[in-house]
Amino acid sequence: MYEMFWLILFVILLIIEIITLGLTTIWFAGGSLAAFVATVFGASLGIQITLFFLVSLLLLFVTRPIAMKYLNKNRIKTNAESLIGKTAIVTADINNIKGEGSVVIGGQEWTARSADETKTIEKERLVMIKEISGVKLIVEEKKEENKSCNF
Repeated sequence: MYEMFWLILFVILLIIEIITLGLTTIWFAGGSLAAFVATVFGASLGIQITLFFLVSLLLLFVTRPIAMKYLNKNRIKTNAESLIGKTAIVTADINNIKGEGSVVIGGQEWTARSADETKTIEKERLVMIKEISGVKLIVEEKKEENKSCNF
C-alpha cells in the first residue's frame, strides 16, 4: 500500500520538476524514492517518513548549491544585471549621506550610491558598478583611470 504512495509521489514530483525546471522538487523526489525502497524492504511507516525527510533535506542542502553553481555557469546576464563590472561617468556628485548622486552608462542616467558609505565621488569621475540595489547603482571610484572627463 505505502509502496504505491511513495511511487506516485515520486512520479508527481518528477513531473513538477520537468515542468518547472526550478531544481525544487527533484530533491524531494529523491526522498520519496528512498522511502519507496525502504518500504519494499519492509520498513515501518515511521522509518519511511523519517527517511523521506532526511534524504530530501540532505539532497537539498548538500547537492543543490553544487547543481546551481554548474547550471548557472553559462547563464547570460540580461538588462540591468549586465551593468555590473562596467564603467560609468558621474554626472552629479555622489554623496550617500545627502542621498544624492547619478551616473550615466550606455546613454542612460541612473541614481547612484557609493559602495563606501563615507566617501563622496565628484562629478565627471569614472566609477565601476559593483552591484545594483533596487533602482540604484552601487559604485566605487576607478582610481587608475580617473582623469577628469570632459563631455
